[in-house]
Amino acid sequence: MTTEHAGDSREFPFAQADFERVRRLIHRHAGIALSPSKRDMVYSRLVRRLRARGLSRFDQYLALLDSGNAAEWQAFTNSLTTNLTSFFREAHHFPILVELAQRARPGRPLKVWCCAASTGEEPYSMAIAIVEAFRSFTPPASILATDVDTGVLARAQEGVYALERLQKVSAERVRQFFLRGRGARAGFARIRPELRALVTFRQLNLLDEAWPVRGPLGAIFCRNVMIYFDRPTQRRILERFAPLLRPDGLLFAGHSESLHYAADLFRLRAKTVYERTHR
Repeated sequence: MTTEHAGDSREFPFAQADFERVRRLIHRHAGIALSPSKRDMVYSRLVRRLRARGLSRFDQYLALLDSGNAAEWQAFTNSLTTNLTSFFREAHHFPILVELAQRARPGRPLKVWCCAASTGEEPYSMAIAIVEAFRSFTPPASILATDVDTGVLARAQEGVYALERLQKVSAERVRQFFLRGRGARAGFARIRPELRALVTFRQLNLLDEAWPVRGPLGAIFCRNVMIYFDRPTQRRILERFAPLLRPDGLLFAGHSESLHYAADLFRLRAKTVYERTHR
């Protein structure tokens, strides 16, 4: 059976032309470059939107997007965004972040931007590391956490996690930075409000013409994000990152990402940590 026929045998026919339109739309709107192998994933995620809208065909759904329905555009983007995260992922980055924070001077606190906050584990890990370094819930630092996906941002702002999500967090950190739920909330833990106060959450699309981000920043965490963009999109984003960083600021990338193609903008400082080439 061909791929085309396999798609037609589903609950909702999903032609190759439908898939190609989806690829073009998400690339134009959010910069995400979907490979041809993602057709089944796209179907399984978007079919929920057809059901929610009471539609029977993908062309009807795509016409709804073409009409400019803002709410559905956000739901479409949320559906096709991949969110893989955990507390203290790529742990080698956090001592470097702490070193930056400890260089803060009066009137010059560390400003950090986490540009793919997902469900919050990454920015909260950053906040924990900084609080530990200063032994204070009021360190000279602030964290802006953004994401294109409004669904995961809502969960991040709530700051509630199933205990199994905290398995790699030490017992001491759980005691210090989380409040365990009771009764109906047993099996969950909430970020302490003192820690939550260090993080500001905002919705942001890296393809937007204007970013609600003000420099100079001491650090930008853009980890495991660039892999979803094509090279021209990556380049445009890096060109906008560079002037936001202060001269000694650092850009943190993901474990599978390399910025060698942008050597005129960033040079390697440590494992997947980059500094501005011209400081």
